[in-house]
Order: sequence, then structure tokens, then C-alpha cells
Amino acid sequence: MIPRSKISALIRAKKKRHRWALLTAYDAPTAEILEKAGVDFILVGDSVGMVVLGYPSTTCVSMDEMIHHAKAVRRGAKRSLVIGDMPLQGIQRGPRQALESAKRFIHEAGCDAIKLEWGPKALQMTKLLIRHKIPVMGHVGLTPQTARKKNGFKVQGQDAKSAIEILKAAKAFEGQGVFSVLLECVPREVARWITRKLRIPVIGIGAGPDCDGQVLVFHDLVGIFKKFRPRFVKHYAELDSVMTRAVTNYVREVKTRKFPAKKHSFSMSAKELAEFRNEAKRF
Repeated sequence: MIPRSKISALIRAKKKRHRWALLTAYDAPTAEILEKAGVDFILVGDSVGMVVLGYPSTTCVSMDEMIHHAKAVRRGAKRSLVIGDMPLQGIQRGPRQALESAKRFIHEAGCDAIKLEWGPKALQMTKLLIRHKIPVMGHVGLTPQTARKKNGFKVQGQDAKSAIEILKAAKAFEGQGVFSVLLECVPREVARWITRKLRIPVIGIGAGPDCDGQVLVFHDLVGIFKKFRPRFVKHYAELDSVMTRAVTNYVREVKTRKFPAKKHSFSMSAKELAEFRNEAKRF
């Protein structure tokens, strides 16, 4: 888990205008790449449900699935700070269930902290988790687990009243002792204000450039997930076309007997081959 001294260091770093880079990961190879590249935090997001598991929304993801992927990420990233994203199915029965789910992320999967979306019982859950010394990152603004119940997947806080509600939620999370707040899909002016008002780091996604850090979904960043593309996503690569081209070439070479070539094959000694052939005649 993130020690209290590390959390204090995060607050001091914010005052020095430090910037944090976060990305999601759901498997060991990706986590290893992120760690080598110097990502500050790795988030095992419930976005795995949509970008990897093929579900229509994040609400379909189970705790067992989240733990499965979090374990894989920890195996790939031995030193990184890993945050487990609490899925709706891991908290919907209330604070006691949330505590058990959080403990699984920490003790079973080896995560350092958990992320919790804003909701009706979010503060009760946060208070209980922190009382049990489990570090929490709050999540406000667009909260995908409840987006359809509110007003859908769109920018939040575009009017003064709703923007104030987001600010209140962020401050409430801070008041309970979270070490950071993730701010999703809000106008940059609102994000700038919230970032200045909070002592703890504010990590943005679709919240403009003035937050203390940024997070993206890895599959968006590298151009693998193409079902839809939010405005705030930047593709740093187009791996879908690279991967499609590679598989197309493989299929063609298999069908034309170009692959596998001699260099991709194994051989046995002439003596052993002769003995094999002799014995094989009996079958």
C-alpha cells in the first residue's frame, strides 16, 4: 500500500507544480511496458470491461475479473504504484462490501490503492476504507458507473450549478482523506478551479491541461480500441492497422506455405531420424 509518507510527498510535489502521467493496464506485458516508460501510476480500470472483455459498459465487470487483471498487472510491474478500480459490482451492496472488495485489491492482487467513483454512499465507503488504512483515489465529474442514470456520457459541469456540485464532491473526497482525485470530462475552466482549490493532486481525463496530471486508457492511446473515440483521446500510435497488417501477412504466408520456413523449424540428427523411420514402419 501507499505509505502515509508517500501521500504527504505527493502533496508536497503538487505544490512544486509536479505533473503525473497515469495510464491503464490490464495485463502483465502492458504493465511492464508502462513501468519501463516511466508512468507514475498504473490504473487497473474497470474500462477493461469495454476495451478488453467486450462488455457494453463498465458496469458488467465483476470483482473476480478485476482481481484477475490486477494480479496480472502486478506481475508485470513489480515497482510501480498500482491502483485498483472498484467496479460497480464490488460496491453496490454498500460500505461493508466495498471494504471487502478493497481488501481483495490490496491483499490478493497486490495493489497499492483503490479508485472509487462518486456516488450516493461514496463518502461512507471512503471513510471506512481509510479507517482501515486503504489509500483511496476519488473520481468525480463523469462517472461511467452511474452515467446512464444521470445524463449520459457527456461533458459534466457545463452550467454553474452542476460545476459547483462537482467541486463539492471533490472537496468532500479530500475531506475524507483521499490521496488524489480523478476529474473526468469537465470544462477546463472548472478543472483549473478545482485543481487550485484542492491540496491533493487532481488527475484529469478530458479535463484540460491545468490538472496536476493526466490519465488515458492505454488502448485509446495506442489506437487499438476504435469503437468510439472521445474528443479528449489522442492516438500516439495506430496499432490496430499495424496488428491487422501483421495478421493479414501471417494468414497469406500460411496459405502459400511460406511460413514456417526452415529457420522456424527444428531438426533431428540423421542417426535418430533413421532409427525413427525404421521404428515408425511398424505403425
